[in-house]
Amino acid sequence: MTESLVPLPSRLQDPLVNFYEYLRAEKGLSLHTQRNYKQQLETMAFQLVQLGIEDWSSVDAAWVRQLASKGMRDGMKASSLATRLSSLRAFFDFLILRGEIAANPAKGVSAPRKKRPLPKNLDVDEVNQLLEVDEDDPLAVRDRAIMELMYGAGLRLAELVNVDLKDIRTSRGELRVVGKGEKERKVPFAGQAVIWVEKWLRVRGQLSDPNESALFVSKLGGRISHRSVQKRMAEWGQKQAVSSHISPHKLRHSFATHMLESSQNLRAVQELLGHENISTTQIYTHLDFQHLAEVYDQAHPRARKKGRKE
Repeated sequence: MTESLVPLPSRLQDPLVNFYEYLRAEKGLSLHTQRNYKQQLETMAFQLVQLGIEDWSSVDAAWVRQLASKGMRDGMKASSLATRLSSLRAFFDFLILRGEIAANPAKGVSAPRKKRPLPKNLDVDEVNQLLEVDEDDPLAVRDRAIMELMYGAGLRLAELVNVDLKDIRTSRGELRVVGKGEKERKVPFAGQAVIWVEKWLRVRGQLSDPNESALFVSKLGGRISHRSVQKRMAEWGQKQAVSSHISPHKLRHSFATHMLESSQNLRAVQELLGHENISTTQIYTHLDFQHLAEVYDQAHPRARKKGRKE
């Protein structure tokens, strides 16, 4: 980098040299770690010079936020930016230890959270392929009922496992679930989900303990566990030759995506999923741009309508 050929002002450089010696002699950090600290700190020091700062005591939280913003504009990953800010916090802690500054200006500045990638949803054909379970032994009937209900009602894994017999009304297509924060909601389900839950109820007694209240039970007779549901879904994905890994969350995500694509009703999908904030629903679901563009063209009063000449 050309900027590294220009010497730093001594009021920036000298404390850094002292810090590197501290890392080596007192902290005993590896050479690799020392080099990482040096690279991150000197990059920020040169950026401060460009901003007109030539003394570490002049750096406040606003300047640190500017450094973080520059890193983001330069395309740094959230994890890399977090490492950079961590180096700066450690350096300022050293200056406090030496009595050169009174407070750490980087303490309250954090990197943006690393975004967790959403699981790729199944398309409708893949869902149909997964759910074509035609075996009639009680475990297979139970597993199809579980998958049909999860996809049919968009349930969380914990919500499904905790459903009791008293919570479900197949005749009305209604299900009572207790979601996050112990919040209760009523969700509809219909079609294949109703058919397969009723099939399961007819054979449930072959597996269930006499006094078990859970809707879905294991082969040992008690309430099915989270791990068992995850394991059985993954196995059915392989058995049905679905190309992607199958998990409860992927079925819920697919439900949300397909419902939003078909209805374009974000508020309704929010209620169905049991999200407290609609922003969660917006992140959780996604529409492809072409679909959005078509909705826009059809709905916006000033948009070009289909059939209109260029």
